[in-house]
Amino acid sequence: MHSISDSKTKRMIYKEQYLDRIGETKTNSYGSKMVIDEYNNSKDIWVRFVEYDYLVHTTYKNFSTGSIDCPYDKTVFGFGYLGNGIYKTKINGEQTLAYKTWKSMIERCHSKRYQQKCPTYIDCNIYEEWYNFQNFAKWFDKNYYEIEDEKMGLDKDILVKGNKTYSPETCIFVPTSINSLFTKTNSLRGNLPIGVHFFKQTNKYLANCRNGKGKKIGLGSFNTPDEAFRAYKEFKEKLIKQIAEDYKNKIPDKLYEAMLRYEVEITD
Repeated sequence: MHSISDSKTKRMIYKEQYLDRIGETKTNSYGSKMVIDEYNNSKDIWVRFVEYDYLVHTTYKNFSTGSIDCPYDKTVFGFGYLGNGIYKTKINGEQTLAYKTWKSMIERCHSKRYQQKCPTYIDCNIYEEWYNFQNFAKWFDKNYYEIEDEKMGLDKDILVKGNKTYSPETCIFVPTSINSLFTKTNSLRGNLPIGVHFFKQTNKYLANCRNGKGKKIGLGSFNTPDEAFRAYKEFKEKLIKQIAEDYKNKIPDKLYEAMLRYEVEITD
């Protein structure tokens, strides 16, 4: 038979083993340092992520294997993190539109594979606070809108021409039909101005531009690239203003105003 003193000794040893685990450190699967702040039993411990001073209630097994997620781990293309807040990445098993938009934005700026396909995103960057999904989702909720039968996209350089930074001040949601007006095909035109290409058969420079429905419109042939560009510029600026008027009551005022003052430049 075990004496009362033997049982008491075992309980003390057991308790000391628990106490020894307080302060134990490991890293999770993303390399974040974790430390045990409180150990009640193997299924009831509190772990603190040191860098973020963030507490997680978990099990000792999860701690031992490093399988504890921290909302501040940079899990999205090595830059984005989910943050701690009310905005969810999924609802009923489906990714939210805010999350898909945020993730796509980070991919464009930080995925080398994506930039190989779309080199116009090289050197683009993101407002620091938007790497936290909670901050972006809050902005998304206040600024996203829809137009019937239109797909919406996040644009960074209509409000501020030539802008390379995704931020609250520079971004706006734009229907695809408007966004396509500002798409550039640098690889197709070579060293010629936008909207201009050389036609060998006539030794002339041709100007053309797509209308608001995607149809290519010929604007004439010219002796010089500058003449052809001027024809393109006049047509394109008029087209942008016309479409701005068509969408005036459907889009935010600042988008409408940006379209009215938009100027096509030969360096575009």
